[in-house]
Amino acid sequence: MAGLLDLLNSDLGKQLISGASAQTGASESKTAEVLSMALPVLLGAMKKNAQTQEGASGLLGALSNKHDGSILDNLGSLLGGGNVDQSVMNDGAGILGHVLGGKQPVVENTLSQKTGLDAGTIGQILKIAAPILLGVIGKQTKQNDVNDSSALSSILGSMLGGQPKGNQSLIESLIDADGDGSVLDDVAGMVLGSNKNKGGLGGMLGGLFGK
Repeated sequence: MAGLLDLLNSDLGKQLISGASAQTGASESKTAEVLSMALPVLLGAMKKNAQTQEGASGLLGALSNKHDGSILDNLGSLLGGGNVDQSVMNDGAGILGHVLGGKQPVVENTLSQKTGLDAGTIGQILKIAAPILLGVIGKQTKQNDVNDSSALSSILGSMLGGQPKGNQSLIESLIDADGDGSVLDDVAGMVLGSNKNKGGLGGMLGGLFGK
C-alpha cells in the first residue's frame, strides 16, 4: 500500500506539484512544502469522518462513483500548462468543504503562516490536490474491493502509516488532539505551528524535497 511519502515522491506526486505550481505561480518547492503538510491533514480528517457510519457511507459512495481513481488516467491534460481544468477546482472546493468544514480557513491560514504563501494560493493548491488524493484512495478501495467502513479505515490508516514512530503518534494526536471529535482543532499547534517543530510532518516530508 503506497503511503503519502511514496505518493508525493512518485511521478503522480511530481505531476501534482508541477501542475499546482504552474496554476498558482508558487514555486515547486513551496508547493511541495504545502502539500507535504496538507495531505496528511486531509487524509487524517477523512479517516476521522469515516469512523461514523454516515461519514463512511458518504465517502464510500463518492469513491465508488465519481472518485474511483479514473482522474489519475488523465492527469496530464487536467493539470497541464498552468491551466487546471475548472471541474477539478470545483470538485476540490466541494471536497474541502465536506472534509474540513468550518476549519478550512484555519488550515489555509496556518499553512500560509508556515510557508509564506498567501491563504488564497494555499486554497488553490488544496482544491487541486483534494480530488487527486480522493482518486488515489478510490483506486486503492477498488483494487482491494473495499465496501465497508472498517476496510475503508484500514486503507486510510495504511496510507497514513509507514511513518517513523514519533511522527505516527503526532498524526494520531493531530486527528483529534483534545478528544472532542473535532478533527482539526489542533492543526495549528500540532503540525504547522511552531518553527521549532521540525520533527513534525512538515519536517519529515520536507526532507523529500531537499529542505
